[in-house]
Amino acid sequence: MKSFKSDGRLIMVTVAAALLLIACGLAVPGWASAADEAVIDKILAGVEKRYNVPGFTADFDQESILKAMEVTDTAAGRLMVRQPGKMRWEYLVPDPQTIITDGNDLWVYRPEENQVLVGKAPALFGEGKGAGFLSNIKMVRESFQISLMPDAAPGQYRLKLVPNRSTVDLMEVELNLDRKTFNLVEIATFNVYGDETRIRLSNIDFSDPPDEKLFRFEVPEGAEVLQMNP
Repeated sequence: MKSFKSDGRLIMVTVAAALLLIACGLAVPGWASAADEAVIDKILAGVEKRYNVPGFTADFDQESILKAMEVTDTAAGRLMVRQPGKMRWEYLVPDPQTIITDGNDLWVYRPEENQVLVGKAPALFGEGKGAGFLSNIKMVRESFQISLMPDAAPGQYRLKLVPNRSTVDLMEVELNLDRKTFNLVEIATFNVYGDETRIRLSNIDFSDPPDEKLFRFEVPEGAEVLQMNP
């Protein structure tokens, strides 16, 4: 991730709209066919059961496509999640960077620049992008229409999520899930400009929830501190 303004917000949208969705549950659209509704109900039940845990870890590969600039950025690293609303994204390539939130505060640490961006998570996750998902479970159930997509990869389910109130940063979310385990395989988010971010998860481990202390950050002495929120 080269720029927080481009990729960082897309990452936050992805996390809020996907990882927290699976923990809280989703609304099935009234216009879905009876057969599709049954399959969607089965998928959601499996996903909710699978992710009804204190936390988990996973490896991730990310691809961010900025259409207007004709730029594609790729990155990879390690993800740690602890309920409710705590996340730690450790980017290893191309540049080391860590994004941490405890559900209230948020830090972005760039060690090579000795720089820390600080802010409030709700300010970045607001207006349906995340603050509601962190603070109001009912919003998740009420805010999305879900449909079953027929073009899933072999051995996977694919769901399309359209927010009832779309925002500039979030127009659509797609979830790809393993049919047997209900593990989240890929999260894709799309904004109004046609930009998209795809995060593929692997080596998901539910057996050892990450420690609570990993979701707080102490600013290193001498580091430059910048405020993210206006």
